[in-house]
Amino acid sequence: MNGDNATSIFRTNYVLPVIHNATKEIFLNDVYPKRKPVILRGIDIGPCREKWSVDHLRKYGGDKEVKIHVSTTPQMDFLKKNFVYRSLPFSSFVQRAAEERHSEFFLSEEEHYYLRALGDDPRKDIADIHHQFPELAADIHLPEFYEPSRFYSSVFRIASPGVQLWTHYDVMDNLLIQVNGSKRVVLFSPREVENLYLNGDKSEVIDVDNPDLERFPKFPEAERHEGVLEPGDILFIPALWFHNVISLEFGVAVNVFWKHLSPNLYDHKDTYGNKDPQPAARATQILDRALKTLEELPPEYRDFYARRLVTRIQTKAYMKKDDSVT
Repeated sequence: MNGDNATSIFRTNYVLPVIHNATKEIFLNDVYPKRKPVILRGIDIGPCREKWSVDHLRKYGGDKEVKIHVSTTPQMDFLKKNFVYRSLPFSSFVQRAAEERHSEFFLSEEEHYYLRALGDDPRKDIADIHHQFPELAADIHLPEFYEPSRFYSSVFRIASPGVQLWTHYDVMDNLLIQVNGSKRVVLFSPREVENLYLNGDKSEVIDVDNPDLERFPKFPEAERHEGVLEPGDILFIPALWFHNVISLEFGVAVNVFWKHLSPNLYDHKDTYGNKDPQPAARATQILDRALKTLEELPPEYRDFYARRLVTRIQTKAYMKKDDSVT
């Protein structure tokens, strides 16, 4: 399907499919094997949809200190760090995040906030809403569309209106449960790596709707998958799918991550759940050493053997274009 984006520069823009009233069996049999993002609508996520007003969140979330992102612009850039980290009592943070203009602020009256809840000790503890916010967690039903033994984390997220998060991928499958507020999501397949201008696990393209075509000429070639999450919607994001998220309103959401690969492939010291699987990390280290070795050659030789390496990787490791992703 050809995109009808206002800028008309993008090759293809797919609308995310919506599946109503999916059961665990439907998810596991009809959705999960396809390894593509879908919006699940009509699933009971508990009384949080009605309860989690600003006042309720402030009252039952408590005054524990939370570390937040604060920026003068709604487009947050993790690579250039156009935000600062600050701490606030949770109740104060919620009040500020819901405001358009602030009487108390760190940088400006119109600053924007984003919370990605951490474990009690971020160096050791994995985020789990049941541990960090037990009274609020009692209001939400997290769909167990996975084996409970594979559960990794449940991450509480709150954002000011307009906040846009950088495009990145995660190494685990996850469900993004949108409780309050609507959210626009733009996703890209793992096969679009060459068009996304990666720096680590993040794209350097911050404005996905109006990219700098001089810096990122191949970006419009990336196939986009786009949709809007309404309160109560759940977005299935398969591992390695790049996603860019824009909060159209004050938004409250919870991510549930689980280990869909063999547990021994993950870094057991990874409390954030964002480190590449260990074989991939080792392969990257080996490649870095190979590139360092090529620097010993004159430019034309370095170019030749680098191209041979790329061709060999494509031949040995790439999936065929028509292969299904499993």
